[in-house]
Amino acid sequence: MSITVINPNSNEAVTEGLRDTLTGFPNVTCLTLTEGPFGIESQRDSDAVILPMLDLMRATPEASAFVIACYSDPGLDAARSVSSVPVFGIQEAGLATALCRADMFGVIAIGEPSILRHRKYMRRMGVLERLAGERALNMSVDETARGANTFNRLKAVGADLIADGAGCLILGCAGMARHRAPLEKHLAVPVIDPTQAAVTLAHGTLVASRL
Repeated sequence: MSITVINPNSNEAVTEGLRDTLTGFPNVTCLTLTEGPFGIESQRDSDAVILPMLDLMRATPEASAFVIACYSDPGLDAARSVSSVPVFGIQEAGLATALCRADMFGVIAIGEPSILRHRKYMRRMGVLERLAGERALNMSVDETARGANTFNRLKAVGADLIADGAGCLILGCAGMARHRAPLEKHLAVPVIDPTQAAVTLAHGTLVASRL
């Protein structure tokens, strides 16, 4: 039972952050899509990774499930249409988990342009009425993964979302993964790393399929 987590951007620092935050899960392998952009920060970036990501999935036949570790969930429908094993998107998994943790949730985005893209996705899922708000760090994917000021920005934006009425927060980029636990401790509300949420769903699905 092997879960393969794919970072669809080519930034290895993001993949290393994923590995660090997923060490407690059994049989998880994190891969970097080397053909991807350095950070997925637009719809064009998101669309560009779909075909090479599908090629990488086909080249990983040992996987029992895949997790697409980008909050845009690029190529999720396409991957599900061709994969013989379950495929999980982290935005979908993060939102589903948030609905179980609080009445209203908030999302921390990397930049303002991401918010409209996320809102369209939430509208399709029918969860907008549970959204307290979404606010942006206005940082790049690489800055969220490496930046010295990332945690301070997360604290400030997270506090604003709590003031908006959010009872839990979703980190809206895989590059923020390493900050989940300290941010939850500082803000005293549940903070959801969507990649952890997706791996949890993948693991539970695989275990249930063997019962």
